[in-house]
Amino acid sequence: MAESILPRVTLIEHPLIRVRLSRLREKTTPSPEFRERLHEIAQLMVYEVTRGFETRPIQIETPICETTGHEPARPIVLVPILRAGLGMLTGVLAILPEASIGHIGMARDERTHLPEKYYLNVPPGIGDADVLLIDPMLATGQSAAAAVAQLKSEGATRIHFICLVSCPDGIAHLTSAHPDVAIYTAAIDEELDARAYIVPGLGDAGDRYFGTSG
Repeated sequence: MAESILPRVTLIEHPLIRVRLSRLREKTTPSPEFRERLHEIAQLMVYEVTRGFETRPIQIETPICETTGHEPARPIVLVPILRAGLGMLTGVLAILPEASIGHIGMARDERTHLPEKYYLNVPPGIGDADVLLIDPMLATGQSAAAAVAQLKSEGATRIHFICLVSCPDGIAHLTSAHPDVAIYTAAIDEELDARAYIVPGLGDAGDRYFGTSG
């Protein structure tokens, strides 16, 4: 079930997502399982994220006769925020193999908790596409807002932000900075701690996905 919490925020709740998210939160879950569960949740979320996407009719031929089918009305571009966004990208791409892929590089300054941009590469024609901006965590919202600004500078106008876990601070910042961007999340957690990590959260998604946590 998808529930609209705010005009542009959708909380995607499903028993399978809840179970898999619990495994991601568990600190003893090893990286191989963490990856697999993250891929599965991303796949489950895609169905709701794309529910409102437009299609256009096309003529196709079945083994029996000609009939009317459908194809996406616009190109689809997937843009993970490096590096943690790559984990969700794998799951999304399994459902949308026809999509093009861009990348945005963001590194968080651990002292200021602000994002530092270091890379941007998006496909041509992004202004005509439905763009899915992907990052597992929406904490302060600073990285997401900066990434949206970069996509808009490249001409993107239909941007959908997908995250696994969010919190009120991050949602407030992103919706304030970009009220036109739809947010889809599988969980809205309580708050941020002093290090700007989501509580209860699941730790550093990138480190856990790539097996680089200490």
